[in-house]
Amino acid sequence: MTLATKPLSLTVNGRAVGPVDVPEGMMMQGFLHEYLNLTGARMGCGQGICHACTVIVEHEDGTLQEMRTCITGAHWFAGRTVRTIEGIAERDGDGTITALSPVQEAYIRHFSFQCGYCTPGFVIGASVLIDRLKREPVAREDLEQTITEALDKHICRCTGYVRYYEAVREVILDTPGLVTG
Repeated sequence: MTLATKPLSLTVNGRAVGPVDVPEGMMMQGFLHEYLNLTGARMGCGQGICHACTVIVEHEDGTLQEMRTCITGAHWFAGRTVRTIEGIAERDGDGTITALSPVQEAYIRHFSFQCGYCTPGFVIGASVLIDRLKREPVAREDLEQTITEALDKHICRCTGYVRYYEAVREVILDTPGLVTG
C-alpha cells in the first residue's frame, strides 16, 4: 500500500519550505517535527484542547492567529506564513539566538513555567495577544479580563497560570500604546 502524498509549500520562520511531498492526512505537528525538525510545538492532548501545539499564522494583512497543529492538517498551511516557537526569538545568520522576545524574557523573570511543557503554547498565545493590542489597545480596567480570555485556553498541568499571567501583564503594561486610560 502506498501512502498518498501531495506537495506542500509554505513559509516557516521566515524561510520558504517546499514543495515537499507530504502525506495527505498528516497533521502540521507531524510535518514540523518529522520534516523540519522543529519540535517546539508540543503534543499535549492530541485533541486541540491544551494548546501546547500552537503556532502563529501570519496573515497578509499583518494580523496574527494562533493555530493548533495537532488537529490541523499540514496541507491547510499551504501557501501560508507560519511562525513556530523556534521563530520567536531573534537569531543571527547562523541561527544563534541573539535576543529573546519580551514575552520570553518576562516568563523567565517570573519563572512562569515549572516543567516547561506548555510554555511554547503560552509564548505563542501571549505574542498573538500583544500583537493584537498594538492595533487595538485595551482599557486598563479591562486588562485582566483580556489576558484571561487570551490565555485561558492554554492548559498548564503544573498550575503555573498566575506567573504566566503576571508576566504577560508586565509586558503589556511596560509596552507603550497597548493600554489606554
